Amino acid sequence: MADAMSGIAALPAVPARDQFAPRKAAFLLAVHVGAVAAVWHTTWAAVGICVLLHTVCGGLGICIGYHRLLTHRSFKCPKALEYLLALLGSLSLEGGPIDWVTNHRQHHQYADEAGDPHSARKGFFWSHVIWMMWEPNKNDWRDLIERYAPDLSRVPFYRFLDRAYVALTALLAVLLYLGGGWPWVVWGTCVRLVLTYHTTFLVNSASHTFGYRNFPLRDLSTNCWWVALVSYGEGWHNNHHAFPTSARHGLRPWELDPAYAFIRLLKTVGLAWDLRTPPREKLTFDAS
Repeated sequence: MADAMSGIAALPAVPARDQFAPRKAAFLLAVHVGAVAAVWHTTWAAVGICVLLHTVCGGLGICIGYHRLLTHRSFKCPKALEYLLALLGSLSLEGGPIDWVTNHRQHHQYADEAGDPHSARKGFFWSHVIWMMWEPNKNDWRDLIERYAPDLSRVPFYRFLDRAYVALTALLAVLLYLGGGWPWVVWGTCVRLVLTYHTTFLVNSASHTFGYRNFPLRDLSTNCWWVALVSYGEGWHNNHHAFPTSARHGLRPWELDPAYAFIRLLKTVGLAWDLRTPPREKLTFDAS
């Protein structure tokens, strides 16, 4: 797609998220319960594995791969690197790339209005996590994929990740067990997933509730410094909604954006190009 958000016409009728997903609810509960086992299974090596995998799978995989690259096409890179970033994102168990991108592109088209999968106008906890437990029916979901992610659904590798991401994460858990026993499994899987989930969820909830706004948009997006701190720069969300296809989210000097810094590093070594950033003349900040 020349522009990841262009050419998406409004759906004649927005599918309702009226199908309760008990397996998703049970899985989220199980992962959180599993994280409690860290009380009995903790080593410094296991904590280090958690931090490493959170950075690699959450930071590189979700923030840079799923979000800034696949969803918004804010920069270009070699196809092998794109696939690697998508693979890392899939190990965060937030869904396959096709499903993730479909939800996020729909969110941008209807931000905080009817049709937004996790509209903050429906409440903090809905936008944080409850929305994940409700989904459209299968036919409506296929239509949404065709509308929002046809570029990804045509790629065999992304269809594979959408089918295999759970099995791949289970394989990672087995490798963690072989490397460090149950402490590595608990911290490298359960604790890491819980932390990754909530850093992602906070962008949908807290960054539509707390903070300041550089741009007077119709949605509720805000710039929340503490969300940006734990989410590799994703918390500068009002900036992102103002310029969705920008690889850079932190636009003021104090708005640190580690994900963009990594993308710039990729550019420096020749692994990224055509970085998209806001035109200088449009950076007129609102006072609110």
